[in-house]
Amino acid sequence: MRVNKKYSCLPAEEKGIHIINIRAIEDIGYDQHESTLLNSLSKNPDADCKYGLYFRDGKRKVDYILVYHYKKSSSGRTLARRVHHNDSSARSTKQDQPLPGKGVQLEMGESEPHVDYHEDDKRFRREEYEGNLVEAGLELERDEDTKIHGVGFVKIHAPWNVLCREAEFLKLKMPTKKMYQINQTHGLLKKINSVIQKITEPIQPKVAEHKPQTVKRLSYPFSREKQHLFDLSDRDSFFDSKTRSTIVYEILKRTTCTKAKYSMGITSLLANGVYSAAYPLHDGDYEGENVEPNDRKLLCEEWASYGVFYKYQPIDLVRKYFGEKIGLYFAWLGVYTQMLIPASIVGIIVFLYGCATVDENIPSMEMCDQRNNITMCPLCDRTCSYWKMSSACATARASHLFDNPATVFFSVFMALWAATFMEHWKRKQMRLNYRWDLTGFEEEEDHPRAEYEAKVLEKSLRKEHKHKETDKEKLTWKDRFPAYLTNFVGIIFMVGLTFAIVFGVIIYRISTAAALAISSTPSGRSSVRVTVTATAVIINLVVIIILDEVYGCIARWLTQIEVPKTDKNFEERLIFKAFLLKFVNAYTPIFYVAFFKGRFVGRPGDYVYIFHSFRMEECAPGGCLMELCIQLSIIMLGKQLIQNNLFEIGIPKMKKFIRYMKLKRRRSLDHEEHVKKKQRYEVDYNLEPFAGLTPEYMEMIIQFGFVTLFVASFPLAPLFALLNNIIEIRLDAKKFVTELRRPVAVRAKDIGIWYNILRGIGKLAVIINAFVISFTSDFIPRLVYLYMYSENGTMHGFVNHTLSSFNVSDFQAGTAPNDPMDLGYEVQICRYKDYREPPWSENKYDISKDFWAVLAARLAFVIVFQNLVMFMSDFVDWIIPDIPKDISQQIHKEKVLMVEVFMREEQGKLQMLETWKDKDKKKGENCNNHSPRLSRSHSGSLSSCHSYPLDV
Repeated sequence: MRVNKKYSCLPAEEKGIHIINIRAIEDIGYDQHESTLLNSLSKNPDADCKYGLYFRDGKRKVDYILVYHYKKSSSGRTLARRVHHNDSSARSTKQDQPLPGKGVQLEMGESEPHVDYHEDDKRFRREEYEGNLVEAGLELERDEDTKIHGVGFVKIHAPWNVLCREAEFLKLKMPTKKMYQINQTHGLLKKINSVIQKITEPIQPKVAEHKPQTVKRLSYPFSREKQHLFDLSDRDSFFDSKTRSTIVYEILKRTTCTKAKYSMGITSLLANGVYSAAYPLHDGDYEGENVEPNDRKLLCEEWASYGVFYKYQPIDLVRKYFGEKIGLYFAWLGVYTQMLIPASIVGIIVFLYGCATVDENIPSMEMCDQRNNITMCPLCDRTCSYWKMSSACATARASHLFDNPATVFFSVFMALWAATFMEHWKRKQMRLNYRWDLTGFEEEEDHPRAEYEAKVLEKSLRKEHKHKETDKEKLTWKDRFPAYLTNFVGIIFMVGLTFAIVFGVIIYRISTAAALAISSTPSGRSSVRVTVTATAVIINLVVIIILDEVYGCIARWLTQIEVPKTDKNFEERLIFKAFLLKFVNAYTPIFYVAFFKGRFVGRPGDYVYIFHSFRMEECAPGGCLMELCIQLSIIMLGKQLIQNNLFEIGIPKMKKFIRYMKLKRRRSLDHEEHVKKKQRYEVDYNLEPFAGLTPEYMEMIIQFGFVTLFVASFPLAPLFALLNNIIEIRLDAKKFVTELRRPVAVRAKDIGIWYNILRGIGKLAVIINAFVISFTSDFIPRLVYLYMYSENGTMHGFVNHTLSSFNVSDFQAGTAPNDPMDLGYEVQICRYKDYREPPWSENKYDISKDFWAVLAARLAFVIVFQNLVMFMSDFVDWIIPDIPKDISQQIHKEKVLMVEVFMREEQGKLQMLETWKDKDKKKGENCNNHSPRLSRSHSGSLSSCHSYPLDV
């Protein structure tokens, strides 16, 4: 039995029989037994409170839950402890009830159990904090009689007066009684909209919030003085569960306990382990036959099910249940997925065009023609022999699927697509702001984080100790300089680590290619490039997935040591660091293949070596674009399948299973407790805590980079992204509805820093695609050949034009092939891909004029492409207004209507005052008309005349 600390501090000689013992004796008497018997025969009390959704009285709704761990006495199990805090019994505590025959003996002089001062300190803090919550107007109820032993729950209810007060403080816009007609389209647009609604009716979710509305309630920031403006006929539903939990969370953040000179709010108490969790409750169960209808069940059926993947999302219901911030994320994800449909269609057309024209592509036909008898120089020293260009026929034909004239058109299209997507999202965002009453919402400065307050306290204590000053302190750049330095060094080290890993994979590719080239079979030599590329990409994928998790943890640690002041600052800095590291991690291997592979090879007789033995990699005769496509597709698909889907499904289920096994070990074996149905807050406690939207946004932003940055090399990227996102939406929805605790609803009017990151990626995509088309593909060399060197205006002879000649007698000593007769004939001249002078020229092996002509054309294309596409994107940005015209008209209409409402209210007040004045004046005149020689009988009427205005 635990003794109330109010009495545990008595001297040893006074620890005899005191009031606690008397109370304990009363509790274990016949009355207690009788009440237990009556309770066992009466109706199940858990059914009245809907298994934890309400207080024990079945009337007060549970708006928030605080969870804490406590240690039970080793002398025996305690019975149920339920403590009620409300206005009538503030700070009153009902003592733990001991089992019969044990509590009295302990108090009468048995040796006391070991005192855990750390646990006592936590309990003191909890008692003070909960007392302060009661003073703030909240009502509390504690429950330690749960199936989870050693875990206590504090249920919090916000009464009506507290909700009204906080709604006014937070400036929450609430619907008024005034309703107005939404402007409807007329004429042709109305007919088109009606046709669209009929066509899309099967794919609309069956929820009330998703139906098109013709009228809307006028909203106004809640004010207790103007309660008559609002529809308060049903007070229980005026503030929904999302709003109630938001209000309670604001009180929890603002309320502090001041033990040990340290002001601790709920974030500090959670960080210090005083409470182990804090969360609002889900509305109820989402599966089962006898489950009452609730928003969670409706979301599970119409949103979080794979069977409704073809339907629109019920965004308004998502916002109603989870809040604006999460609602905006899913709305953005829906718009992004919707915009991928036209991009996928165009990408498929471009790919099919490549498939249809592959047999008409003259360069690949020349490479596949075995009659050309083009002998290529060895791919490595000594062990590699000469090889026929026709052996690379398959690679050349496959390259045309992604390297054709339609690729340039697709790159321009995707740049304009990105600009259109951003503009479309801004318009959608404004519509949601209007619909969700966020048009006048401005984010206020958040409460300081627990770590920031602790750091400031530490600094103030040091300063007070030295200078005896107690002024309020704050952290300056000098205090954060070591953290900034650590951040800079850490990020540089992580980027260097990524480069080192990519370099290691390059060494693997070079060494593996040299080993496989020794194969004597021609088929083995022809598949060397594909084998090396595929295995290297798989290694890159595994490394990227591992480093992604590592970099996420490191980015969080680097942000924590900076000690940002608010949660918003913390989130923005964390996003920047995590995005930078994950961007470098995901795209460095692709950048290498696109812009560096084959650029620093050298030439036969003068190759560039790594570690004095390995030659740098060369591109295939058809160019590096095919390898870039393989690299991009495997990394993109692998990240989506493994990291985004399997990890999101597997890791939460594994954590849930581990928690279930731990709780199973701690459970008692008694049958009554095993049969007892869990309370709602117990079930939610077993769910995974909500970790924020940063991981969700991050994976979509990285995918957006795959779709836009290198789309010139992989036109099917939008299609794979679309297929992934159709699954991703339902996967995330299922996770939020079934696997996670209900997050606190946060108001937000935009997606924050992510919009700027998207715009940056869109601008960067234009530049990268210009360089991919110009330097990675053969588009520019083909144009130069067609208009400058072709004799008949066709591409015949292009392959021969791009190959230079080398005299095998000019090999450096020890680098010539060991078996020069491998092809069955003696080779005098071999060819290699470059623009250099032939060996019979005066300046043999020097860079030729053709090289400079092609380079000039490439640079000119980059400049023209970049400026043209940027101009077109800015034009799209300018021509599409950010705010839809109908929404701006509705916002203006709301302002006018609100002014009219207040003007009528003022006129009504003035008319009422004038009426009172007229009545007062008339009564005064009537009283003055009486003669001063009034009889005693008239004196009463006189007094009544004077008293009339007072009564009114």
